[in-house]
Amino acid sequence: MNNQFRGEEEEEEELLEEPVIRLKKPKKEKETESANLFFKKLFVDGVVSKEAATAMLPFLIFLSLLTMLYIANSHMAVKNIRDIDKLNKEVKELSWEYKSLKADLMFKSKLTEVAKKVDTLGIKELTEPPKKIIISNDEH
Repeated sequence: MNNQFRGEEEEEEELLEEPVIRLKKPKKEKETESANLFFKKLFVDGVVSKEAATAMLPFLIFLSLLTMLYIANSHMAVKNIRDIDKLNKEVKELSWEYKSLKADLMFKSKLTEVAKKVDTLGIKELTEPPKKIIISNDEH
């Protein structure tokens, strides 16, 4: 019998409750409303007053100036790194050119190469050793 009584009571509660239909708002509207509410509470309700915001203005300008200097510094650093890389490449190229010219000069200054070049001028290579000229001290 106890179960019958409880069953009737539950049926009565189910009949009394009416279904509630809730409409969901789109998320974008909800987000903008919550953002507007946040800023309204932040600036109007006393968390940050207008006077406090204007008092913070020089500090915010200082922070923005520091941010701009930081960005400019990073740009200059990148530019300097690019210039250094370009100069390093130029130094390598000039070093290669120097080494190739030095090797070419060493080759052209060999005795056989010089003899070939001056042969067209009519100068011949010596076949006998050069003669020494000796001067005695008495002759002076």
